[in-house]
Amino acid sequence: METVLIVFVVLVLVVLASCIKIVPQAHAYVVERLGGYQATWNVGIHVKVPFIDKVARKVLLKEQVVDFAPQPVITKDNVTMKIDTVVFFQITDPKLFAYGVERPIMAIENLTATTLRNIIGDLELDQTLTSREIINTKMRVALDVATDPWGIKVNRVELKNIIPPAAIQDAMEKQMKAERERREAILRAEGEKTSAILVAEGKKQSAILQAEADKEAAILRAEAKKEATIREAEGQAEAILAVQKANADGIRFLNDSNPGNAVLQLKSLEAFAKAADGKATKIIIPSEIQGIAGLVKSLTEVGNDKNIVDKNIAE
Repeated sequence: METVLIVFVVLVLVVLASCIKIVPQAHAYVVERLGGYQATWNVGIHVKVPFIDKVARKVLLKEQVVDFAPQPVITKDNVTMKIDTVVFFQITDPKLFAYGVERPIMAIENLTATTLRNIIGDLELDQTLTSREIINTKMRVALDVATDPWGIKVNRVELKNIIPPAAIQDAMEKQMKAERERREAILRAEGEKTSAILVAEGKKQSAILQAEADKEAAILRAEAKKEATIREAEGQAEAILAVQKANADGIRFLNDSNPGNAVLQLKSLEAFAKAADGKATKIIIPSEIQGIAGLVKSLTEVGNDKNIVDKNIAE
């Protein structure tokens, strides 16, 4: 009897323990009673009715990421390519998620593939390669509207890889290579142009500086020549003034000394001698001066004879 009582107590304790449920953070439990939806348990401790209530589904409320395999799509210009997508979604209503659709992840994958084909079918190859953000936005809006009845919110959709055919890839690589070579040629030409401009500017500045230097040198030479000419003219003027002053002093001296006619005639003879200056010049001498010249000659001969006599006496 005691054994049966102990077993009964243990069974009661086990049943009571199984009826106590603790819902962890970022989770939700969908509870059914007799096969029908009863409630949604959020974070905390909950107690269910034994043998009547049942936890039908445990739902994760965190944001989840699903990476789908590449899907073949055809562009508007009939180019077949493969695109794989990444979908970020979050469960917002555990009841709709539990009862809205069977295998919701597969449903999202199929819905993503069909939506992607519809969007890419309206775009050409170049637009597809350059319009990732537009495609992502359109897919997110379409998937969010479609999954809302399932209690799922699509937060973001990303095109992970866009894989065109091998021939298209080769053509794109050649095009990129040609574009790089074109940019290289442009940069090289711009560099050569800049270098030529700098060289020309250098030559121009050098020529300007040389011209300015020549100009300054010419000005300095002209100033020096001008100064020399002025100095020379001043010297000549001073010499002329000195000569004129000397002549004036001589005339004044003669006037002061009251010279006789013989002295004046002798001075006139010296002036004629200076005028001749050893040149073959024919000069007409007045008779008065000729007389004085004869007198001078006679005096000279007398002086010479006297010198001869003095010499003989001395011998």
